[in-house]
Amino acid sequence: MFRREAVPFTFVAEADAFRSNVAPPPRERPSASQVLTRTMIGLTVVAGLVGSLLLGTPALESGTSSPGHSQSSEASRNR
Repeated sequence: MFRREAVPFTFVAEADAFRSNVAPPPRERPSASQVLTRTMIGLTVVAGLVGSLLLGTPALESGTSSPGHSQSSEASRNR
């Protein structure tokens, strides 16, 4: 047999006595319009992320792709 240790809180020690064998009611299935709405929202979010990635990637590239173009300030040109 198992020996139970003393528990300082009564509700923890008596928790086994209050376990219920009643199952919760089954969840309602979402309707077709709810499934379609959730799918469209998900696709919109994914399309926004992909679009921002495609539009933001060129802005993050370094300007080393064109070798003839070099950046210099006007102050260094006038020296």
